[in-house]
Amino acid sequence: MAQMFSRLNMLGIGWRSVRFSRKVTNAAVSAQTQRRYSTDVAEQNRHLFGLLFDIDGVLVRGRTPIPAAKQCFRNLVDGDGKYKVPVVFVTNAGNALRQTKAEQLSHLLEVEVSPEQVVLSHSPLRVFTQFHEMCVLVSGQGLVVEVAHNVGFKNVVTIDMLREAYPLLDVVDHHRRPKDTIPPTKDLPQIDAVILFGEPIRWETNLQLIADVLLTNGRPGNPVTSLHYPHIPVLACNMDLLWMAEAKNPRFGHGMFLVCLESIYKKITGCELKYEALIGKPSVVTYNYAEMLIREQAEKLGWTRPVQRLYAIGDNPMADIYGANLYNRYLKAMNRSRAPQVQAQGGAASQMTADLHCDDAKCSGQVMVGGSFEHHLPEGCSSILVCTGVYNRDSQDLPTDPQETLTEHRIFHGHRDFRFDPSLTQPSFIVNDVRDGVELVFQLEGWPLE
Repeated sequence: MAQMFSRLNMLGIGWRSVRFSRKVTNAAVSAQTQRRYSTDVAEQNRHLFGLLFDIDGVLVRGRTPIPAAKQCFRNLVDGDGKYKVPVVFVTNAGNALRQTKAEQLSHLLEVEVSPEQVVLSHSPLRVFTQFHEMCVLVSGQGLVVEVAHNVGFKNVVTIDMLREAYPLLDVVDHHRRPKDTIPPTKDLPQIDAVILFGEPIRWETNLQLIADVLLTNGRPGNPVTSLHYPHIPVLACNMDLLWMAEAKNPRFGHGMFLVCLESIYKKITGCELKYEALIGKPSVVTYNYAEMLIREQAEKLGWTRPVQRLYAIGDNPMADIYGANLYNRYLKAMNRSRAPQVQAQGGAASQMTADLHCDDAKCSGQVMVGGSFEHHLPEGCSSILVCTGVYNRDSQDLPTDPQETLTEHRIFHGHRDFRFDPSLTQPSFIVNDVRDGVELVFQLEGWPLE
């Protein structure tokens, strides 16, 4: 896989907000379904598109499916259970295998979902092959070792392995302190990088031991004698500050854990914690990875022409909408840089760098996923915000002036390394739920949904 693109520039994007009622939509879709085409004529005339679905707050709340989601997916497959358009599920959830998440979605939505349709927050780590042979410390919960091996890491050390090897490091909980005699330490290989998969269970233990690793240049059993800076590489998945489960209010996400780690490191050293890559929404590398899977799904459907547009449906303005709009900017810049006249001058790569350079650290993860510079990218990516999760229309009214933004005067909940551009939190469309969103897309594209 090519490693080609640099950090992104904030290019301009407009937005539209659409108040969308099921009654109006159903009438419009019903009108569309009056037209019937033969398969050949339909594929020839249709614009080809793909759908990117967030999961929590869009399809489910905790373990409970949102009612509109089941009906939506019944309409998205034909009588044989085959999807009508390429569908990929893009979630910032992690700490699980793609196979497990696909099985859960299949059960909840009552349609077949394959692992190849699922992008978890850590999935793009598969393309970070330069780290796969290193000894890495992994933080998270659940099957972190299996997840790490599944995405390509060969030599994995967990937080529990670290605290067992160095029992004097984890002493916040008095009940876990060594009693009477001090157990001997065990030798572990030097840690070359830190991989943060998701929020851990014992934050104090993880924060302490990760800080130890960073301060000792990967040898936490050694005393800190000098500042090792820059520190060893840190790769973080899932930057969500908050996420929505069954509770009435959002819960702390892995982004909150990252805020704590960044603050602790800076307080101790006076230096900023640096990331080799930030992965998961809103990072562009995640959308590039999802676009690769969309292309694979289109090939399985027998499509012979490239996907022209993507529609990303989510509930979180600071992750789903911000990420989709950022990716839309990336696609516009990439397609501009690939214009024939630019390539004829031999300056496509340099033009791309000029267009995409910015201060948004690690937006791309420095990786061009799933194809060469020449492969056909979609024209753009539209963002669709639903009101069944983090965003609630009742408490967050739309501005009367469409040029105003919903978040101009709100605190930015995105990651520290992403420069805040309020326009990126503004969706192309706002709908009640995922069913409305899918019906809207099919209406816009002129496809019969039923």
